[in-house]
Amino acid sequence: MTFCVIGAGAAGLSAARHLAAAGIPFEVIERERDVGGIWDASLPRSPVYHSAHLISSKPLTQFPDFPMPREYPDYPDHAQALAYLRAYAKAFGLYDHIRFGETVERAERETPGEWRVTLGDGTTRTYAGLIVASGVHWVPAMPPAPGSFEGLTMHSCGYKSPEIFQGRRVLVVGAGNSGCDIAVEAGRHAEQAFLSVRRGYHFIPKYAFGRPTDQVGEVGHRLRLPLGVRRGLNGLVLRTVVGRPEAYGLPKPDHRLLESHPIVNSEILPSIRRGEVRPKADLVELRGREAVFSDGTAQPIDLVVFATGYRVTFPFLETRDLNSTDGRPNFYLHTFHPAYDDLFIVGNLQPDSGVWPLMELQARAVAGYIGGAGAHGRGVRELRARKGGPWPDLSGGLRYVPSERHRYEVEHASFARRMRSVIRLLES
Repeated sequence: MTFCVIGAGAAGLSAARHLAAAGIPFEVIERERDVGGIWDASLPRSPVYHSAHLISSKPLTQFPDFPMPREYPDYPDHAQALAYLRAYAKAFGLYDHIRFGETVERAERETPGEWRVTLGDGTTRTYAGLIVASGVHWVPAMPPAPGSFEGLTMHSCGYKSPEIFQGRRVLVVGAGNSGCDIAVEAGRHAEQAFLSVRRGYHFIPKYAFGRPTDQVGEVGHRLRLPLGVRRGLNGLVLRTVVGRPEAYGLPKPDHRLLESHPIVNSEILPSIRRGEVRPKADLVELRGREAVFSDGTAQPIDLVVFATGYRVTFPFLETRDLNSTDGRPNFYLHTFHPAYDDLFIVGNLQPDSGVWPLMELQARAVAGYIGGAGAHGRGVRELRARKGGPWPDLSGGLRYVPSERHRYEVEHASFARRMRSVIRLLES
């Protein structure tokens, strides 16, 4: 009856904490020597850079049953996030359940309720089921760059500190949260800094009216205001606080507010206004020492940083076990396999707010399902029927920009309500 949790980052720790609370035997397999996943910036594999901070504020980031320390700032840095996760693991006695320094090479479903897991040293272990919590920010999505470039290129996952920018003309490709952070640092340290954007975006500052912006936005959710009203109020605040992107030389957004993953950054627009970062159109070619853009302009460049996101991949699982044809999981509520009762995923989400509280709800639901599956209670039977389809819309009424970036995007408030209803069902 022992279950295997793969990964001891935030998702794996949350899964472990709730399996333990439900009395379900489990062990966690973690390839590193301590918990924390990507938030351990000392790991060569970690995509976290030295200046990284959370983009969701403390109350919307912390696990509900384990508040962050009061002395933490509104937006903790990566070292504080790591210390918090390790304190969480200690508080709930999770270290005793973790096998450190071991890598899952392959996981094969022998029969229902029996998984054979092959580890990096060639040994195998048998489990009653798997909870995949290995994270989604490990494998960079590196786009092909047409042409031949004589300068340096790198993905943002390899960026740690701004010394690499000294004396160079730097182009950052991609205006996501990491791309904007890195562009700001390049603007302070490089000879010249440029930010290439494919489309227009809405840039959200970290503070509005003296409070973290996401906490201001939560007021509308608590009041259950309709989406149109929330969008209108948020748009008014955004135009009042920062103005329109076009005023900074950036493209006009081709989508309405809330219809793409939020870019939360208080520094990129002032950096552009001060001339430290110059916006550029979409990159179409690298030619010699130049970058060529979709508007026909070209710019001499020494270093290109591709802040182009990550590929969701679980190479230790067969594609058929992921219920997909492209190796990217297709699960009910991004959590439950539609046909299996012994395979779950925690953490494969991209919400418009803090993800850890949603992981906690996923973990509670998974533990409830596993705990009730043997008894075949009413809640488990009902959920088994639901996960077979049809599936609900998780967008909360939003129409996300059609892109791979938004495959696992969820509107956090409606997703949380849906997961809580699943937990209540399993407790019935």
